[in-house]
Amino acid sequence: MIALIVVIVIVVVVALGLWSTFNGLVRRRNQVDNAWSQIDVQLKRRHDLIPNLVESVKGYMQFEQDTLTKVTNARAAAVAAGAQGPAAQAQAENALTQSLRSLFAVVENYPDLKANQNVMSLQEELTTTENKISFARQFYNDSVMSFNTKIQQFPSNIIAGMFNFTTRQFFEAEAADRELPKVDLSMAPQVQMGQPAQPPVQPAQPPVPPQQPPSPPQQRAQ
Repeated sequence: MIALIVVIVIVVVVALGLWSTFNGLVRRRNQVDNAWSQIDVQLKRRHDLIPNLVESVKGYMQFEQDTLTKVTNARAAAVAAGAQGPAAQAQAENALTQSLRSLFAVVENYPDLKANQNVMSLQEELTTTENKISFARQFYNDSVMSFNTKIQQFPSNIIAGMFNFTTRQFFEAEAADRELPKVDLSMAPQVQMGQPAQPPVQPAQPPVPPQQPPSPPQQRAQ
């Protein structure tokens, strides 16, 4: 009788352990899915802003069609990569960031664009969206790390194998692409990083009128 009770207790403990482990894996997997959905929302927002930006600047940049074409193609590749998983999506988004970087560098050469309120607004929205993507990426990658570590540990790996819990891909960005460059669209003069600031231009002084030579002394009458 005692042996039967011991066996029942062991079975119950094992069942509770399996139940707790399984629920923990489900919780972590759902956290990863939720974190990815937050990235996906911001990526779609970014993809929606880019056509508006291209439409706003193409009238000014008739000689920069190659740059605009690269941005458009990179956006299309990023949208298509959404069905290929986070790793492929990250690679496509990095390429899109590079093309946007080139576009904003060209914008610097067009004063009319720098003064365009619509372009300024779109650029600010893209920068804000990129910042949100960065925060969402960090949360997602932390969630993936926690989930992948859990399903590789014993005894969680047994439950993971039984119920087909597999590792998730990270959404990584290259170091150079982690921040979308912010273009100063004001009319103020630009100072390049690493270059000394130019001294202020002194106002021109009015010309000094030439001095008249002194008149010769008059001869005293004799």
